[in-house]
Amino acid sequence: MLGASLRPRRTVHAHCDLPCGVYDPAQARIEAESVRAIQERYQKADSFKTAGETVEDYRARCLAIKEERANLVKEHLWVLWTDYFKPEHLEKHPQLHELFWKATKLAGAAKKSQDPAQGQELLDTIDEIAKIFWETKS
Repeated sequence: MLGASLRPRRTVHAHCDLPCGVYDPAQARIEAESVRAIQERYQKADSFKTAGETVEDYRARCLAIKEERANLVKEHLWVLWTDYFKPEHLEKHPQLHELFWKATKLAGAAKKSQDPAQGQELLDTIDEIAKIFWETKS
């Protein structure tokens, strides 16, 4: 009897595998903003490197951090796609699959690109996903 009273009454799913139910495309967007900012700073390494740091060292740091942030973009997008969006969302917004495919491919490509325009394209695609996300929340 005690075991039955302690058992959860309902099953819920969330981004962190706990029942918090918190989802927000802003997480992916913030990381993508970092990717684009790093791409911009990479281009102007002379202006941003610290005293005593070589341009090559600064750019190496940029690349390492950008790759980490790009992976976080993908992770946050995958959580939204696999845990938040449901078949009924896809029925109403059939472009979702293509948007997520494009966004995760852009996040992967950001690991190799130092072009801020590429980072902006990633941000724009995340914004399209966010628009749909917020439509589904209302």
